[in-house]
Amino acid sequence: MNIDLTGRTALVTGSTQGIGAAIATGLARSGARVAVNGRSRETVGKAVDRLRAEVPGAQVVPVAADLATEDGTARTLDVLPEADILINNLGVFGAKPALEITDDEWRRYFEVNVLTAVRLTRAYLPGMIGRAWGRVQYIASDSAIVTPVEMIHYGVSKTALLGVSRGFAKQAAGTGVTVNSVIAGPTHTGGVEDFVYELVDPSLPWKEAQRAFMREHRPQSLLQRLIEPEEIANMVVYLSSAQASATTGGAVRVDGGYVDAILP
Repeated sequence: MNIDLTGRTALVTGSTQGIGAAIATGLARSGARVAVNGRSRETVGKAVDRLRAEVPGAQVVPVAADLATEDGTARTLDVLPEADILINNLGVFGAKPALEITDDEWRRYFEVNVLTAVRLTRAYLPGMIGRAWGRVQYIASDSAIVTPVEMIHYGVSKTALLGVSRGFAKQAAGTGVTVNSVIAGPTHTGGVEDFVYELVDPSLPWKEAQRAFMREHRPQSLLQRLIEPEEIANMVVYLSSAQASATTGGAVRVDGGYVDAILP
């Protein structure tokens, strides 16, 4: 499949590392002009340099802003007033016993994982509708459906994203704009490595620690390994393309068969 995003501009939130960086790289390989976002100029600068090294000639826009704040969103809109593709990837996660999660922590997870995406959708969706073309995606998680006991605040925030995605898809009905969520399964990133070692013996070598984590905490995975960020990015790039024009209002799974259901 030849995916050509030449002439399209994409914003990938939280894209200096992990899944976000892989998505930014995948979109750039397909010809899109990509805005790379992170909170500091230093991390964004390093991520931009890495992307340009991986994709020579890539058009990259650095966007150093904390998108969990209204001021950060305003600065982003100053740099990038319009976007054809919006990938809401920014999110936080961490393990915490359910009865120890404070009100402030609940608020933080909703501010970062949900309201940031809502705010950016409000900002960019009208322009997409006006141009009769656009792609909005929300990077959700298997935790949206299979709520993990060790981080229910994270899981519930991702459940909310599924509703947000479906609702905005209805708002964009018939306009040429598609809106979808991507249900990512357990994925191999630096942050997840830290998370794995919170739950298994920290003295284990990484390969053994990963197997122990999947066996003990994610036994329903059919893949039986962590997903690589590029595998998530492949789906996101497809959903960003003209070829995915009939896919909207969906929760598309890249979960390694983790969710034990035919449909989400």
